Amino acid sequence: MSVTPSNVDRSRRRLVNNGFALAAFATPVTRWLAKPSDAPIAHEGGRQVGRSDLDELWKAADEARLWESRFGGGNWKAGSVTECLRLSAAPLLTGTYTETIGRELFAATAELSRVVGWSAVDTGHHDVAQRHLVQALRLARAAGSVESGCYVLATMALQAFLRGCPEQAVDMAEGAYERGLGHAAPRVLAFAKLAEARAHGRTGNAEAAKAALGRTEELLDSVRPGSHDPARLAYMTHARLATDATEVHRDLADPKGAFAWNELAEPMPADRYTRATGIRMAVLAASHLQNRELERGVTAANTSLRILSNVHSARAHGYLHDVTRALTPWKGHPEVADLIRRTRTELPAAV
Repeated sequence: MSVTPSNVDRSRRRLVNNGFALAAFATPVTRWLAKPSDAPIAHEGGRQVGRSDLDELWKAADEARLWESRFGGGNWKAGSVTECLRLSAAPLLTGTYTETIGRELFAATAELSRVVGWSAVDTGHHDVAQRHLVQALRLARAAGSVESGCYVLATMALQAFLRGCPEQAVDMAEGAYERGLGHAAPRVLAFAKLAEARAHGRTGNAEAAKAALGRTEELLDSVRPGSHDPARLAYMTHARLATDATEVHRDLADPKGAFAWNELAEPMPADRYTRATGIRMAVLAASHLQNRELERGVTAANTSLRILSNVHSARAHGYLHDVTRALTPWKGHPEVADLIRRTRTELPAAV
C-alpha cells in the first residue's frame, strides 16, 4: 500500500503503545522487501513546499544525530526533533509539492522518524521506537528511496538485536543489504552489514560475524571522494567499524580479538562520539574480565563510568551495569565495591 499523508497518520494511530513486539515488524518489513519503492509523489493541498522547508528538516535531523551521539537519546534535542516531526514535517506532507520535492520531503521525514525511533531505543522506550521505525520505513518507501529504506531496516534490525532477537535481526539486516545493492551508497550498505555482524556475534556464529565485518570493511574501503556518499552516515567509518567489532568479539568470547579491534577504534574522539566511546570502554572492561584481568577491567569500567556519567542513555548505562554484575565474584575488593556503588549511584538502572 502506498503512503499518503492521510494513511501515514492512520497507520501511526493503529499501532498500540504496548512495548516491543517482533511480530509488529513482520508485515511492514515484508511489504518493503517485496516493493521498496512507490511511484513518484506530487500533491496539491496546503501551502507550497520549497527547498528551504527541506533544508530545515534535514538540518533538524543532522543536529539531533550529533546531540544524541554526544549526550544520548534522552537529551533535550531529542524532544525538539520529535516536535519538528509532528509540527513541521507532518503538516508539510499535506502541502503542495512537485514529484521531486515530494520524494525528498518524504525521505527527510523518514530520516526524522528514524532518528526519533533510535533515540527512543536509546532511552529504553521500545514501543515508541518501534512505531517510529515502522513509520520511517513506510515514509522511505513513499519517497521512492531504496537507500533510505535500507538504512531504516538496518536500524530496525539493531533494535531487534538489542531486544534479544538476533536471529531475526540477521534476516532483517541481510534483507536490507540485498535490497540496497545497486541503490544504496557504500556506507549505507556497510551499516547494514555491521548490523548483521553484531547479530551473528550475539548468536555465537563467529564465521558469519567475521565475514560480515570483512564485507563492512570492503564497503568502507570502496568509498571514493566525489561519489554518492550521504552526509548523514559520515559517522560510519573504519573507526566505527572497529568500535562495533570490539563488541562482536566480546560476544564471541574472544577477548584477544576485542583488544585488537579496540586499538583500531581509538581515532573516534570521545568529545564527539561520547556515547559510543563510553560503551566501547564498558565492552573493553567486559573483555578484560573474560581474560581474567581484573585490574584492567576495573580501569576500563571506571573510564566508561566517567564518560557515560553525563550521557542520557539507558542503553549505554546497561553496558556498564552488565560489567558490574560480572564483577560480583570480586566485590570483596575495595576498588570493585567502589565501582559497583558509584555505578548504581551515578547511572540510572538499565532498561
